[in-house]
Amino acid sequence: MSAICKPYRIKTLCAAVLAPLLAACASNNSPSNVVAPGDTQSPTTQSLDAGAALLQSRPPIDALNAYLDGFHFYNGHMNAQMEAHHYCAILNEEVIQCVIYDGNRKDAKLMGVEYIISEHLFAGLPKAEQALWHSHVHEVKSGQLIAPGIPEVAEHALMEKLVHTYGKTWHTWHTDLNKDLPLGVPQLMMGFTADGQADPQMVADRDRRFGVDSAQKHKARADIPAPAVAPGADAWRQGKVFQIADPTNTPHQH
Repeated sequence: MSAICKPYRIKTLCAAVLAPLLAACASNNSPSNVVAPGDTQSPTTQSLDAGAALLQSRPPIDALNAYLDGFHFYNGHMNAQMEAHHYCAILNEEVIQCVIYDGNRKDAKLMGVEYIISEHLFAGLPKAEQALWHSHVHEVKSGQLIAPGIPEVAEHALMEKLVHTYGKTWHTWHTDLNKDLPLGVPQLMMGFTADGQADPQMVADRDRRFGVDSAQKHKARADIPAPAVAPGADAWRQGKVFQIADPTNTPHQH
């Protein structure tokens, strides 16, 4: 059994104690960074929307049973940082898939996707592929990655699993730049790997909204062993930066 599911099966863990409150309470609201152009819904559209909600099944959406909040930066542009709200489905013992939004309210904008895999699966990837993935060790140990709305003991157990995982993240709507539409091309994102990299004000603002203390979580997670990061991950640390060339010169001018 891989590290992602020791000592408990992560799927069982999520089913039993990780059914988070996906709709955060008002005090935890994180508004979207952008307002999409367009008229408000007409009565006809509202009726169609209500009918679809009542009559259509949504198994892939219903499978999004875990909520993680953390931070990303553009690969090659660490000064461009943002909070990312992950709504995740556990596909099996080794793979998790998440949709990422720029907020946790109904008007949040779909910002991208992240795939999370076990260290076992990561080790089997070609080196060129490994360079696209980031480690989660510092995100977990620093207290920056949180699972809002669940008991501390459940969050701690989840973090024991996630510390052994690797993520590949693409952002498709660059809401940090106040784009009113998803302009440009997808951008590869990374996670922080050391203290002093994440904007402290960004972290403090998030902590205030959720009523959490990242520093306290850092202390509480001291008992979680920090595995060695696989050499192929976090390739930007060795100067190996990859991004898709954007002919429109958006989203980044950094």
